[in-house]
Amino acid sequence: MMHCKTGVVGAGRVGAGMATLMAGHGCWVTIIGLDENDLARCRRILQDNLDELKQQGLATEKNCAAIWKRFAFSTDMASLSDCVFVLEAAFEDLAVKKEIYRQLEAVVAQGTLMASTTSAISTELLTADMTYPERFVVTHPFQPAHMLPLVELVGGPKTTPEIMARAKTFLEALDRQVVVLKKSVPGFIINRFAQALFREALYLIEQEVVSAEDVDKAVKYAVGMRYASIGLLEYFDDVGFQMESDIARCVYPDLCGAREVQQIVTTGLATGGTGRAAGRGLYDWGGKDDADYLRRKAAPYYACFCWEMPEE
Repeated sequence: MMHCKTGVVGAGRVGAGMATLMAGHGCWVTIIGLDENDLARCRRILQDNLDELKQQGLATEKNCAAIWKRFAFSTDMASLSDCVFVLEAAFEDLAVKKEIYRQLEAVVAQGTLMASTTSAISTELLTADMTYPERFVVTHPFQPAHMLPLVELVGGPKTTPEIMARAKTFLEALDRQVVVLKKSVPGFIINRFAQALFREALYLIEQEVVSAEDVDKAVKYAVGMRYASIGLLEYFDDVGFQMESDIARCVYPDLCGAREVQQIVTTGLATGGTGRAAGRGLYDWGGKDDADYLRRKAAPYYACFCWEMPEE
């Protein structure tokens, strides 16, 4: 179990999720919010996270009490001065993030490992004005950040191999599966995979090849099942280069090559059919069982939960 002091700058869902993860592994976590209202909202998210763990039988009342006492809340960046790891989980706004780093570098020790949860901004841009860019990494989690076990780890142009190794060791101690990128690319890895699938799926719907329901059925009962058990490229090797190249010659010329947001999305934005929160998108959400959807969405995460939690 870990007992180090860590910090999270950003009191939203991602920041609260990462704070839950670290405290759930024994770390002492100071969370920095914009103001007291921001911190009050964070406390509610943290409580919801712990309540869910209890409801699913993944944590006891004693575990949750021990985790809760490991949280500290502040609006003062100076309270992070003795942290060994500080995670920025602020808005996807480069100027906001750079100002946070400027303040952090003025208070933390030179050896403090600094990281960002950004899903889109390159490490080159993030570290451009840093005094010590060599100790910075991107650690991109996926929501819910305390439950979904994958983290993408990306170094900057000046990040040292020692810092990359240290960050990977830290994340693995939090029971994370770590994907290490050799260089930064837009969207990193998982968002690129997702956008490629979304683009092709929307294209097939627009071309009246298939319905949204049947796209999801194809993913759930073929693609999803297969790649949850074996790797994508394990399967590629299993099929073999000859057959895959034959398939590629046939299919590649007909794949969607859209470089802009597709019509089905722009129409939805224009008409208010923007997805689940709006009640309609590709699906009519008024006719779906929302509780069942949320249960199915979370179920895979519970199956791989394996924290060694504090009890006092």
